[in-house]
Amino acid sequence: MATPRDIRRVALLALFQIDALGHSPSDDEIGSIRGALDDLDSLADEGFQMPEPTLAGKDLDRAMNKAIGAWTHRHEADAETLRLAPDWPASRQAAVDRAILRLAHRELREAKSPAKAVISESVELAKAYSTEKSPGFINALLDRLYRDMTTPNRE
Repeated sequence: MATPRDIRRVALLALFQIDALGHSPSDDEIGSIRGALDDLDSLADEGFQMPEPTLAGKDLDRAMNKAIGAWTHRHEADAETLRLAPDWPASRQAAVDRAILRLAHRELREAKSPAKAVISESVELAKAYSTEKSPGFINALLDRLYRDMTTPNRE
């Protein structure tokens, strides 16, 4: 069975592909992206760190659903990012960072996973797939978002 970390990693890949389309994906495009997830082994040759063992279909579906959920709520995530880091709107962020932040934002809002695990694993994704400064940026933003979410009477 896949771990939440494995699911997150594959969800990041799917969300990155959805974002690269530049528009809300059609059912056919979602099907194509989901189909590409069935061939994850080919990505190992490209340096993508693959989960072990290979994910089952239901785990790939969970990853795809996470990605679609993050895409659906991207405007909410982008607004929070803009509020917390006004100099770094989503349009200025590296595409990988934007996808990581959107996935984490959705998970934090759903509150189905421990917040500290979501933040920590988001930082690890940034270390693995983004720039040298990205882990600090992601950690700072998600930490502030989580504190804001847990502070009573936030305005």
